[in-house]
Amino acid sequence: MKIALELAKERKGLTHPNPTVGAVIVKDGKILGKGAHKKAGMPHAEIEAINDALNNGYNLEGSTIYITLEPCCHYGKTPPCTDAIIRHKIKNVVVATLDPNPLVAGKGLKVLQDKGINVYTGLLEKEAKKLNEDFFIAIKKKRPFVHLKIAQTIDGKIATYTGSSKWITNEKSREYAHLLRKQSSAIMVGVSTVLKDNPSLTVRYVETERQPVRVLIDKDLKTPRNFNIFNNQAKTIVFVSESIDEEKLKAYKSSHIEFIKLPLFNNKFRLSDILNELYKRDIIHLLVEGGSNLITQFVRENLFDKLSVFVAPKIIGKEGISSLGKLEIDDISKSINLKREKVRLFDEDIYIELYNHQSFDEIFNT
Repeated sequence: MKIALELAKERKGLTHPNPTVGAVIVKDGKILGKGAHKKAGMPHAEIEAINDALNNGYNLEGSTIYITLEPCCHYGKTPPCTDAIIRHKIKNVVVATLDPNPLVAGKGLKVLQDKGINVYTGLLEKEAKKLNEDFFIAIKKKRPFVHLKIAQTIDGKIATYTGSSKWITNEKSREYAHLLRKQSSAIMVGVSTVLKDNPSLTVRYVETERQPVRVLIDKDLKTPRNFNIFNNQAKTIVFVSESIDEEKLKAYKSSHIEFIKLPLFNNKFRLSDILNELYKRDIIHLLVEGGSNLITQFVRENLFDKLSVFVAPKIIGKEGISSLGKLEIDDISKSINLKREKVRLFDEDIYIELYNHQSFDEIFNT
C-alpha cells in the first residue's frame, strides 16, 4: 500500500477533477504489476496495474490488489474498474479508503463482495485521505478545496511599507511553494498583487506536465494586457464586474483568457459565487496566494480548508504590510482556532501546515 500511495503521490494535482490513485498487484509475495491514474479520461490505476501485470506475462487469478481508493463501479469516461477485477479473477482487494463520490461510496466494494472477492479496508487510511483531501472536499461541499498560502516574516508581515517582498522566504521554501502550485488546479490572486509584482503564476521550480489555471480577481480590469498573467504559458480566468465595458474586454481577447462577469455586493464579489464558477469548470483545488485583502476575505467568511504558512526569521516591524487584515475579533475566545498538521524546516524557514477544523473533520473523520 505504501508503494501504491507513492505512485498516487507522483500524480497529485495532475488528475483533476479525478482523484489521484495508485494500485499494486501482488501474488505469492511478488509484485506482478503496478500503476497510477495519469489524468482524467485515461485508464484508472487498477487498469494500469492490471495491464502492467499482463504485459509482464502474469496470470492474475488468485492475486491481491492494493488500491489507495475504492474502485469505481459505474461508467464514466472509462468502464467500471470492478468489472476488470472480477474478470481477471483477483481474489483479494485491499483498499485504503472509501470513495466519497455518491456514485461509488461503498457500492464498489459491495459489487466485489457479491462476487465472492475478499475485501479489506482502512489500511493507511489517513495517508490516502490526505492525498485526496481536495477531492473529498469538492465532492462533499460542491466547491473547490480552498488552500491559502502565506509567506511572511516572524512578525507576520508579507512586505515592507514600500511593498518590497522579494524575497521574504528562502529558495527551498519557494521550491516547495511551487510544488503546492503543481498540486493545485488553479492559483488565485487579487489585482493589487498583480499590479505590484507582475507575477507569472506558473510552476517553475519543479517539473510539471501542465500548468494550473491562473485566476485573477480584477473587477474593473485594471491589469494591463501585456502583464505576465496574460501570457500564453497557462490559461487565465478573470473575474470582472457584470457592468464592465465590452469594448475593454475586446482588447484582451485570446483563446487562453476567459472573462467571467459577476455582480458586486458592497463593491466586492461574493466568494461563494467565484467558487461556484470555478467548480463548474472542474477546478477542485484552489491555491490562493494573495494578497492580504483576498486572504482576509476567505478567512473572514470561513471559506477555506487549509492554510500553508512559510515563516522566515526576519522582522519588518509595525509599518510593514500584514499577512491578514482586520477580522474584528474583540475577545480571544472568538479567535479562529486551526488544526496544526505538519511543521517542517526549510533551512532557516519554518513551514506550518494547518487546517480549518471543520474541513479536517470532513476529510479525516467521516
